[in-house]
Amino acid sequence: MIDLDPTAPCPCGSGKPFADCCGPILGGAAKAPTAEALMRARYAAYATANLDFLYESSGPEIRQEFDREASRKWAEGSRWTGLDILAVDKGGANDDTGTVEFVAHYAVANKHFNHRERAAFRRIAGDWRFIDGKILAQPTIQRETAKVGRNDPCPCGSGKKYKHCCGR
Repeated sequence: MIDLDPTAPCPCGSGKPFADCCGPILGGAAKAPTAEALMRARYAAYATANLDFLYESSGPEIRQEFDREASRKWAEGSRWTGLDILAVDKGGANDDTGTVEFVAHYAVANKHFNHRERAAFRRIAGDWRFIDGKILAQPTIQRETAKVGRNDPCPCGSGKKYKHCCGR
């Protein structure tokens, strides 16, 4: 497990110091009050390779299939670069279920990756637990203008073919 300076920014991207954000949740001094708070703490757990927290914060369905060694390799072999929360549905202090859609950013051997997921959470015996995650495809990028072919006139207006002008 990687120890973080309590005054360092929390890996979850909240902008708060680790000691005032996910640190108490990961250390067991506080419980996640919402599904989003648990999602942020789980991201911080990957960033600090806190496998015990990842297991403990999982529901029974996930615990049965939890692969500690694979999780350790992913956590320790990655540089965790940020978390974007895209959407939260329920999962508040008065709810029993909730979903959080997020993108976890990480790098392996200087190659950057984005893990986009919709995670389901459920309150079990008063504690939020991760129940299931559905990996989502990255949105397809659609071109707003027509593609310029190699032999088409260059859109800059030079009168040359694209391949002999801006397409070089």
